[in-house]
Amino acid sequence: MLQRIDPYRVKVPREGGMHRDALIYANEAITIEEEALRQLRNAASLDPEAIVLATPDIHSGYGVPIGCVLATPNFISPCAVGYDINCGMRMLTTPLRRGEVDISAIAQSIRRDIPLGEGKHNVSVSQKQLDAVLEKGLAAVPEIVGAHARLEEAFDEEEFARDVICAEDQGSMKGDPDAVSRHAKERGRDQLGTLGGGNHFIEIQVVDEVYDSERAKAFGLWRGQITFMIHSGSRGLGHQVADDYMRSARQWIEKQGIFVPDRDLAYFGVQTKQGRDYIGAMQAAANFAFVNRYVMAELIRRNVRHYYGKELAMPCLYDVPHNIAKLEEHGGVRYWVHRKGATRAFPGELMEGTEYVGTGQPVLIPGSMGTASYVLAGTRSGEEALYSVNHGAGRKMSRTAASGVGRHGAKHEAAISDEEFRRSMEGVLLLCEDRRTIKAEAPGAYKDIDDVIAVVSGAGLALPVARLRPLAVLKG
Repeated sequence: MLQRIDPYRVKVPREGGMHRDALIYANEAITIEEEALRQLRNAASLDPEAIVLATPDIHSGYGVPIGCVLATPNFISPCAVGYDINCGMRMLTTPLRRGEVDISAIAQSIRRDIPLGEGKHNVSVSQKQLDAVLEKGLAAVPEIVGAHARLEEAFDEEEFARDVICAEDQGSMKGDPDAVSRHAKERGRDQLGTLGGGNHFIEIQVVDEVYDSERAKAFGLWRGQITFMIHSGSRGLGHQVADDYMRSARQWIEKQGIFVPDRDLAYFGVQTKQGRDYIGAMQAAANFAFVNRYVMAELIRRNVRHYYGKELAMPCLYDVPHNIAKLEEHGGVRYWVHRKGATRAFPGELMEGTEYVGTGQPVLIPGSMGTASYVLAGTRSGEEALYSVNHGAGRKMSRTAASGVGRHGAKHEAAISDEEFRRSMEGVLLLCEDRRTIKAEAPGAYKDIDDVIAVVSGAGLALPVARLRPLAVLKG
């Protein structure tokens, strides 16, 4: 039985195999499905020293729920990171006002440079270049810009130096290319600069509300401003890394005779060779994702500048992952903090060496397709949640239920009608690769982003800075 602590927090009391209570950030408007609860309880059954919590976008996932934060000093879990390693957000700002921009022309132009949907290809790199990307992330970009004419045309050395500073971990983790399988590398060699499918998107947005004028000014945000937001990850390479190591983790726990309540929750000890290999491979895939989002940002800049001038300023506000595990210290203990569908939200005092010491880390939380997105800032009061917030609105129905299209194209009755979908997208230009399944990402398939942000703000996890409304959405 769940126990409400206050308007923004719900305790999941210890029961069965759980080692300790779990915590969910949710108000009365947030639905919590039973399957997601079961998965959260399972996650709390793995390690007596772990901390387990969930953000307000909680919904069922693979092994652990989306929106789960699992911190443990003892193991590393591929399923608690997820399949799309370093799926994340990158945001660009501009000096342009809404009335100055031909939204349709820009959106169509971007679509010509950035392939949408699954299995697409764009920037092809050599094996040596790919290994450099996997090892160094954004630091390897100068080595690959010559691989693609349009990327080379868009690249600016001074702008790139600032882009590196404005990415979490400066877009570079300690990747181990040797821990990444040949098959994963084959899948990634020509996928840089591709968006992917599912909930990934590129949006042209307008800032329609500012809540914190001081931080908004520091972030370069103002009402009526045109911005661009990219949501994508490590593509086929990251998926293959996850698949390889989830299979290996199941074998490892079986050999160790370790019981887990769900075999998908398999993990490695952090001091084992297998654990070190996964960490190196995960960080390599994260580096690939940083570079993938950077390449798309460069191609967006190229297209916008084609229309509005080569000198147009389009700085990156921030690039933040939301499927990752990182070694962090909390309460004097060093934990591997797994954030699956959750975003880091550090306060200013933990952002030393960056331009965000005075503001807190920028936090990018998109809504569902056609609804608002938010820029927030990390705050000290978020310590209780290990400085973590949700990565989006969170689903309230499955893709199959929403679209009426199941596996292998099997058709069912859609929970969202064509007319409901049309109304929900009024005023937003939609460019998508697959019209047949696009309703899977309809606004009605997701929780209300305003309810979710109300929890984040009310619980003190982050401070709202600005709200952005989509003008155009590019989807797979």
